[in-house]
Amino acid sequence: MKFFADTGDVAEIRELAEMGLVDGVTTNPSLIAKAGRPLKDVIKEICAITTGPVSAEVAALDFASMMKEAEVLRKIAKNVAVKVPLTVDGLKACKALSSDGTMVNVTLCFSPNQALLAAKAGAHFVSPFIGRLDDIHIDGMDLVAEIRQIYDNYDYATNILVASIRTPNHIKQAALIGADYATAPPAVLKSLIKHPLTDKGIEMFLADWKKTGQSI
Repeated sequence: MKFFADTGDVAEIRELAEMGLVDGVTTNPSLIAKAGRPLKDVIKEICAITTGPVSAEVAALDFASMMKEAEVLRKIAKNVAVKVPLTVDGLKACKALSSDGTMVNVTLCFSPNQALLAAKAGAHFVSPFIGRLDDIHIDGMDLVAEIRQIYDNYDYATNILVASIRTPNHIKQAALIGADYATAPPAVLKSLIKHPLTDKGIEMFLADWKKTGQSI
């Protein structure tokens, strides 16, 4: 499984990249707003940190405006993936852009049927939002499993990019199901490292080493 950092914070992305935890980055209008900087500047700087896909989302809702914004976004860097919503116009834009060789991330997917349509429209990524489904008492991982089965049934090349991840357990479950990618906030990615027994083991080893009176 590959990891994307779901953030517009360049410093956090750089830190994760140094740890080998970044295969790409996803952003959205909310994350860009939080960064407090011009979208083009943020995306350009992120694309310089990672060679992996960097999702930059259109803000328009109609096809013509989506295509105009997509043209601006994909000119920022070669590794930009244009992010469009899973709507009729979003699917039209996905088809047009993917046919032209542009990576497209179809976002806000909440059903297997929507994921099927994204694949048929040529999406490079489809982003099922599992955390938001959990919020309304629907198991988001059931959606990931159903998408995996559908895509495998018909050999669709669209990558499952699990989004709206809230916990390390979400990542584990997505990996067990066979999702291609997981995008998560930096804090969640860092939390994958932690385990109380690891901390306890380090503490014990250091105590024993101190007793030897040696240095390396």
